[in-house]
Amino acid sequence: MATVRVQAADFDVGAEFAALTAGRTDIGGIGCFVGTVRAGAAGPRLEALTLEHYPGMTERAIVGIVAEAEARWALLDCTVIHRVGRMAPGENIVLVLAASAHRQAALEATAFLIDWLKTKAPFWKQEVFADGSAAWVDAREGDAAAAARWGGAQGGTG
Repeated sequence: MATVRVQAADFDVGAEFAALTAGRTDIGGIGCFVGTVRAGAAGPRLEALTLEHYPGMTERAIVGIVAEAEARWALLDCTVIHRVGRMAPGENIVLVLAASAHRQAALEATAFLIDWLKTKAPFWKQEVFADGSAAWVDAREGDAAAAARWGGAQGGTG
C-alpha cells in the first residue's frame, strides 16, 4: 500500500526508507528523489518558498498519480511526501521512493512520479525574497516537456 502525505513538517529520508523496506526481501531496487528549496541563480536572494494547496484535493491528485505509476510499472511499494507552507533554501520539499523487484521499473517510476507531481498536483508556489518582494512561480515549459514524455493529459501547476 503506497504512502502519500502532504504535510508542513520536514521528513527524515532515512526513516522513510526504513519504513518502506521494513521486513521486505522482495525489493530489488528503490528509486529515490529528494527535492529541496534552491536559493536561485540571479536577482534578489531567495528567503523562502511558500507552497499552498487545497487539502483533500491535493492528496487525491497525488494518490491518482501514484495509481498511474503502479499501473505502468510493477511497483511493490511507493512513498510520496510533499511539504507545504514556508520553507527556507536547503530545506526538503518532496520525497519520492518507488520500490520494485528490478531497478529499471523503480527508476522509471520515480522519474514519472516527480514529473507528474510537478505538473499535475495542485500546488501553488510563491517565492519570498530578502528585499521584501514576492512572486508567484509560473509553470515551467521544461516541466511540462518532461511530463509529456510519459503521455497523458497535462494540467495542474508547476
